[in-house]
Amino acid sequence: MTEEDVDHPEQTELDLEVDGVVDPSTDGDAETPEPSDFETREPHSVEALVESFENVTTERDDYRDSLQRLQAEFENFRRRSSGDIEQRISGGISRLVESLLPVLDACDAAEDQGLEDVAPIKSSLEAVLQKNGLRRIEAIGAPFDPNQHEAVLHETGDGGEQVVVEELRPGYRWGERVLRAAMVKVRD
Repeated sequence: MTEEDVDHPEQTELDLEVDGVVDPSTDGDAETPEPSDFETREPHSVEALVESFENVTTERDDYRDSLQRLQAEFENFRRRSSGDIEQRISGGISRLVESLLPVLDACDAAEDQGLEDVAPIKSSLEAVLQKNGLRRIEAIGAPFDPNQHEAVLHETGDGGEQVVVEELRPGYRWGERVLRAAMVKVRD
């Protein structure tokens, strides 16, 4: 090795294959890819890759939109279902309470006849129903309201506002709903 070789080490250590001649310092058994392998693979163009990327992005966005739509539909379904369930429960309870109103009427009639043995049953039944939302409509002395009162008798008066003067059968509310209007006598 000369001084010139030491000054330029890159020139002495090059292992190149030129025109099919293999550098004797390397192993001649190493496999090199055949030119036919390169020719069978079709290189992808940038435009094709960009188009493929845009297609995948569009498909992803479509799937995301579909998912968001389904999630919103499911949330709306869940809200409607819970509202429907609450309405059905409330409707069932109000029908049950409505069917118990004749029992309360029978207890009132028994008390009016002087039978005091029904008083504990009546008070227990009223307490349970009131605890769960049943309210008696106060009628006597109140202005006549056709939404809460059913006028079956009329009495002439001074011609002012119609006022309830007698309650013939009590009326009841369940929450905001009138289960049964009070049967009343009205003075004109």
